[in-house]
Amino acid sequence: MSDGARRVRSIRAMVTSHMRASYREPGGLFWTYGFPIIMSLVLGLAFRARAPEPAHVAIADGPRAAWLAERLAGGREVVATVSPAARAENDLRVGKVDVLVVGEADGTVTYRYDESRAEARLARALADRELQRAAGATPAVGSRDELVTEVGARYIDFLLPGLLGLSLMSTGFWGIGFSLAEMRGKKLLKRIVATPMRRSDFLASFLIVRVVLLAIELPPLLIFARLLFSITVRGSPLAFLVVVLLGAMMFATMGLAMASRAENPQIVSGLINVLSFPMYLCSGVFFSAARFPGRVQPVIRLLPLSALNEALRAVMIDGAGFAEIGRQLLVMAVWLAVSFALAMRLFKWR
Repeated sequence: MSDGARRVRSIRAMVTSHMRASYREPGGLFWTYGFPIIMSLVLGLAFRARAPEPAHVAIADGPRAAWLAERLAGGREVVATVSPAARAENDLRVGKVDVLVVGEADGTVTYRYDESRAEARLARALADRELQRAAGATPAVGSRDELVTEVGARYIDFLLPGLLGLSLMSTGFWGIGFSLAEMRGKKLLKRIVATPMRRSDFLASFLIVRVVLLAIELPPLLIFARLLFSITVRGSPLAFLVVVLLGAMMFATMGLAMASRAENPQIVSGLINVLSFPMYLCSGVFFSAARFPGRVQPVIRLLPLSALNEALRAVMIDGAGFAEIGRQLLVMAVWLAVSFALAMRLFKWR
């Protein structure tokens, strides 16, 4: 048998072994399929498109309280309750109401609210509009409202690409890195070292398994998103596949690099938590990374999960193609190349 045929045969044997091991672990199946589906379902329902809640306004009891309550009760966007002044102040302090309205003796109105809260500023504007309307004030410029709900602007549209990126990271770290460390802990690598298999072929077998599993993992998630939330890939399907494939390979090589010299799974578990936890928080999975200060944005954008999530959202939501996600693809390619080179350099059989 030629050397090339022998290498292909050994790699195929390792791929088959990895595949069987992957689907013998119920925990791995949950994190691959169950976690992203459950999270998208729960958060999608919690932040589903629905009628906006009315602003909650407290009116301090006093001579003009009844007059104010009567006029604020005329609109559907404001819920006003009359309370003693001390109680109303406390409700404002603990956040039970958004604005406290006080009728002054001279006929004016005082609004008390925390301007750092967006809902408080909105409640103040709505309450003032209702009072002006009830008083018969005529606006200088006429206006009308047109309410629209667009697919792509919902929270679930933002969330799902982030969960997909999170799933790729978790599967790469735990499914690849943890599995390699477990093989070393169980002394399985000592058996492989006695065979003619090369180190590069052995590491490549993990990446091949990741690509094969990706073809099995991805369709159920996309079908689920399409049927339940009408989420589709607006951009280039080829660009989407390249982003997903590159992201899966990137995190798989990072998992290999972490487990290349780890003596037991506990060490890899600690490394995974150290690397993944900052990305859970900073890479825009559940909320936009733009909320962080501007001085840390360059660092956040270089994180592997940040680049993956940005590329996924650009393709899925904005309809982007390769030209628009070039920077993100470059960041992921660099992480992939560096991680694989590091894994090749650090890996040891024992």
